[in-house]
Amino acid sequence: MKTAVVTGASSGIGLVVARELAKTGWRVIAHGRDPGRAKTAMEQIRTAAPDAQVEMVLADLSVMAEVALFAEKVGALTDRIDLLINNAGFTPAKRVETIDGFEQCFAANHLAPFLLTNCLLPLIKAAGQGAQILNTASSAHTFIKDMKWDDLQQRRKFSANDAYTQSKLANILHLRELARRLMADGIRVNAVHPGLVKTNFDSNGSLIVKLMYVFGRPLSLTPEQGADTILWLALGGAPGVTGEYFVKRAIAKTTSAAQSEAGAARLWQLSEALVASAQF
Repeated sequence: MKTAVVTGASSGIGLVVARELAKTGWRVIAHGRDPGRAKTAMEQIRTAAPDAQVEMVLADLSVMAEVALFAEKVGALTDRIDLLINNAGFTPAKRVETIDGFEQCFAANHLAPFLLTNCLLPLIKAAGQGAQILNTASSAHTFIKDMKWDDLQQRRKFSANDAYTQSKLANILHLRELARRLMADGIRVNAVHPGLVKTNFDSNGSLIVKLMYVFGRPLSLTPEQGADTILWLALGGAPGVTGEYFVKRAIAKTTSAAQSEAGAARLWQLSEALVASAQF
């Protein structure tokens, strides 16, 4: 039985992905932050797949200590991970600083999957060649020219729009460097833009996210449609392809910043230093 870890699985596309993997016979270790939504999600998954092996682990992934604890709990549940889906996401309305001193959106959307993936790598490698890591990214990364290298935490000047778009660019840079590092292990690493999905994700978000949803709402997707490319890749789509950004089951173009190998390596080094400074 293959094992998948899916973050942000208490609602939206994460819930759909967890549910559908469970229905196809996968063991699923799901993540949620809100206890109420997590309980409801588990009920839905178990109704759809009553015989599936599914666990839900709670954590606030904007806090690095909770990311590390979540990884420990996953390690206590399984000795291998065939698929890690870094799907949990956050869009800010104002600047909030976490207990670790990080801007919350950067922490939740980038540093959390960076740390979690590194913590779970031994279990992913234990699954052998064919294991996969998928990051849920966004076309919003095209709305920022580059990372704010001199002020990643936006302490000098905060923009909710830049916080979100920068974090989505970081998701793609993360996969670029991670794919390079794991090439020899045969582990595939890709990112997916799910599209504008009808969820509660935009309810407290930045202006650019709200505008994307307002003007895109007539064309917005159901969570099932938004989960399609993630599930396609998870279940064998695009065999052998790694280090790419997918939209609608196809490799999509990205910005020059998102394609930068130097930028990917630089972000990796900075992320290592930031995570090392956190309180855990």
